[in-house]
Parts: sequence; structure tokens; C-alpha cells
Amino acid sequence: MTTKKRHKPFSMIREFQLADWFTLANAVCGTGALFSMLTYLQTGEISHVYFACGMVLAALVFDVLDGRVARWRQKSSGMGRELDSLADVISFGVAPAVIGYGCGMQGLYDRIVLTGFVACGVSRLARYNVTAGELSGADGKVKYFEGTPIPTSLLLVLVLFLAATQGAVHEYLWFGQVAFAGFTLHPLVLIFALSGSLMVSRIRFPKL
Repeated sequence: MTTKKRHKPFSMIREFQLADWFTLANAVCGTGALFSMLTYLQTGEISHVYFACGMVLAALVFDVLDGRVARWRQKSSGMGRELDSLADVISFGVAPAVIGYGCGMQGLYDRIVLTGFVACGVSRLARYNVTAGELSGADGKVKYFEGTPIPTSLLLVLVLFLAATQGAVHEYLWFGQVAFAGFTLHPLVLIFALSGSLMVSRIRFPKL
């Protein structure tokens, strides 16, 4: 008579490495940016846009630190890799798109571009997770990226932050707006289209 081997229950907290807490901080900052933009849409106080942009910058700091801590302690986990991707989607995919929307990119075409940008970011992360092993050198380290890493969306956030400091939001958004087939497009949103296209491209960028 054989008995089935009982699987040990998965303990999430015990599985966490120190680096994973930095990854969670990344996600918390991204979520904070989303809440700040929602508050801005309710109150119209521009300081909330500044805070949202600052939270994305803080998310990048934590994103860099989690990798440094993992290498320092020489400890990583499969869950940590999944956490990193999920946190990056929030902080560098959804948050920049919502900041763009909150700053005035609210036409139908704008929303299509912003949604496409998020989809490109998700696809970029999924591709990296699948191909990281193939891109690794003999030492197991990835030598280059295919497509720009999703944290480069911080550049978009910096553009919107600068625009906000100059009052260039909503009807004053840089480059104005154009109407086509009864719907609105703000040309500035095309920087999101460019960023998304670069993320899913096959262009190789060296990993610093």
C-alpha cells in the first residue's frame, strides 16, 4: 500500500527574500502614483501630479535596489522574478499611462495609444521572462536587452512633470490637439506610442 506524499504548504512570507521587500516597495510607489492622479482629477491641485511623478521616480530607485540587494546577498527566487515583473507593470506601465491621462490625454485616440503602451510594456516583460535564459552569457547574467526596458518610461513621466510645472496640462497641453473623425488626439501622446514600440522592438540594448 502506497501513501501519497503530502506537499508542504507554501508559506509566502517565509519565501520572501530581502530583495523582494524592495520589489514590493516598488509596487507600493506605483500604486501611490495612481492614487495621487485620482486625487488630482478630483481636486485639480497640481501638486498631486508632482507627487505622482515623484512616486514613479521612487519606484525606479527601489527597482534598482532590489537587483543590487539580490546580487549582494546572492539570493533570488522564482517568486521574486514574478514580483518584479508585476511591480514594474504597475509602476512603469499603468502609472505613466494614468499620469498622461490625468494631464489631459483623454481623447479616444489618446486612450487607445495609452492602452497600447501598457500592452507593450506587459508584452516586453513577458518576453524577457521567457527569453532571459537564452540571452544569458556563460556566467548566467543577461548581457543585453531586446527592446528598451519598461523603467525607461520614467522619461515620459519627466516630460509630463516638466509640462505640469509650466501649466501645460489639459487644454494647454504641449502641441495642442487635433480632431479626426469626430475624436480627439493630443500629439504629445505619441511619445507613449514611440516608447511602447521601442519596448517590443528587437533592438538590442546593452545591460548596464
